[in-house]
Amino acid sequence: MAIHVVRFSHSHRIQWGMVFQNQITPLPGEYATTADFIRSNPVEGLREFAKSSAASKTLLALADVQILSPVTTNQQFICQGANYRQHMIESGMDPDAKSYNMIFTKATSCIVPADSDLVKPAQVRFLDYEIELGLILKRDVLAKTVVTDANLHEFVAGAVIVNDYSARDIQIPQTQFYKGKSFRTFGPVGPFLCLMTPAEMKHLKNLQLTLTVNGQTRQKDSTANLVFGPAETLTELSGVQDLFVGDLLSTGTPAGCALSVPSPFKQRVGALLPEKTKWAIFNKVQEGRDQYLKAGDIVEARIQSPDGVIDLGVQRNKVVNGR
Repeated sequence: MAIHVVRFSHSHRIQWGMVFQNQITPLPGEYATTADFIRSNPVEGLREFAKSSAASKTLLALADVQILSPVTTNQQFICQGANYRQHMIESGMDPDAKSYNMIFTKATSCIVPADSDLVKPAQVRFLDYEIELGLILKRDVLAKTVVTDANLHEFVAGAVIVNDYSARDIQIPQTQFYKGKSFRTFGPVGPFLCLMTPAEMKHLKNLQLTLTVNGQTRQKDSTANLVFGPAETLTELSGVQDLFVGDLLSTGTPAGCALSVPSPFKQRVGALLPEKTKWAIFNKVQEGRDQYLKAGDIVEARIQSPDGVIDLGVQRNKVVNGR
């Protein structure tokens, strides 16, 4: 079985531990960053620890600790956009014709624990949700490198849930992905980090993603429908920038977001309009979408494999008004 770990706070101490059902076995050692933990804890060593007598000496209930993000804020937060087939179609794109991988970043200060409140800034009108599979890097990549499905396990340590919350009224009219997606609390990660062996990497191609708002399913899809997979994306990124162990790659969201995207024809017409008129129409359309998040809404996100080998837990965020 894959190893599921958490980063948590208990008795004024931040630790890492392995998850067994609803209990945590604390791991020896202290690791200030995700990179430190990954470097010091290969999955094979964790499997051996799980079999040892030391693993059962101290058990903590999940409910008795504060679960933290398994990704620390020193790591890079890199994202893919429009990367599921149906999401591309609803966004007016042809997944069979798209020849480029959309890449952007989020501020790491938006990273928060999985069950944090989602703070809706006062100036944000159209707050949207985006469940995503996040991948945690296993090694530094400092030069252009070819990553394949066969050697992916050398580069990816494991997987987490990410919610790429987005202020659409900033992201779209201002063409500001970074600003629109980087407000504090807009990047919950976790609760679990699933560390996988080479044989378990195959599960990355068939994970089920489900997001609900107030119990109503809004997004549901499988990673089988990713357009640009992890291997080709890491290959491309390696030719652009340095990547480091512990960094987070968020792989895109399925269809079902609150954002309403005009048809390609309407987009062409809109491009001919004055900027003020075009965005007034955009705002009018979005105002009619009751799917956008408001204070009091509860967003839950789940990712798991059909056989249960991979279960990244549940994110649960309550929307609250900010200043």
